[in-house]
Amino acid sequence: METSSMFVQQLVNGISLGSIYALIALGYTMVYGIVKLINFAHGDILMVGAYAGYFVLMAFGANPWTFCLAMVFAMVVCAVLAIIIERFAYRPLRSAPRLNSLITAIAVSLILQNGARVIPFIGPDPRQYPTMQTVNVNLGFISISNIQLIVIVLSAVLMLALNYIINYTKTGKAMRAVSFDMHAASLMGISVNKTIAFTFALGSILAAAGGVLYASAYPQINPTMGTMPGLKAFVAAVLGGIGSVPGAMLGGYILGISETMTKGFLSSQYADAISFSILIIILLVKPTGIMGKNVREKV
Repeated sequence: METSSMFVQQLVNGISLGSIYALIALGYTMVYGIVKLINFAHGDILMVGAYAGYFVLMAFGANPWTFCLAMVFAMVVCAVLAIIIERFAYRPLRSAPRLNSLITAIAVSLILQNGARVIPFIGPDPRQYPTMQTVNVNLGFISISNIQLIVIVLSAVLMLALNYIINYTKTGKAMRAVSFDMHAASLMGISVNKTIAFTFALGSILAAAGGVLYASAYPQINPTMGTMPGLKAFVAAVLGGIGSVPGAMLGGYILGISETMTKGFLSSQYADAISFSILIIILLVKPTGIMGKNVREKV
């Protein structure tokens, strides 16, 4: 394959992977933007979504209609789970030091991972994910599979839907108000608890979609599968500017493209190192991330 064709092919692969990272990163950045919490359990929400989709696809077979059903079921399961986690794990610690919430988030992550390992119908063993038949569309200089096309298009649709919710709906305005000043928003009659719970649910819906798409693109699942995608999505969120929704999208695509380019032109062994090196460089040059803003802490 010529270098130019290989470059374009890896670019397509990177956009596909970056779309998944962007979906997951949006959950991190929305939660941080409102309650200043790094929800390290977010990657494990992805795992729960992947398993929820797995059981639907195993029960009804893998085809476009059941794929949509699996996606919706995974979103509902993860949204409910996120609301429960927020209510019983994070809400009681909202006024506590941030370190307490951070440690709790790590604990929730470990509970989800190890809980999945001991549940009889999940278990610790890896499982092959049922996927639709792969069809490669050859465009001459590049080849794109139907799975990649679904990942790219569906991710774009979900991100556009999120942008609409945040900028053009009453709930979105409430989210922005709570993000700007939680106490002032409550004085204006906004239900802070409901808004924060909705934000957790919305972020987990995107993580569930990311989980089903990730498992479809890399068809093997296990209880710890969310660790690395979750960590890389966190890197993407910080890279773009934690708290910035456009930044999370941009960071996801940058990370996905850099990872696939590294695998295509250097070695797959360097992919993770390059990804985290980019983060370090950005933090040294612009600590707030690409699209982040400097915020003064009130003392």
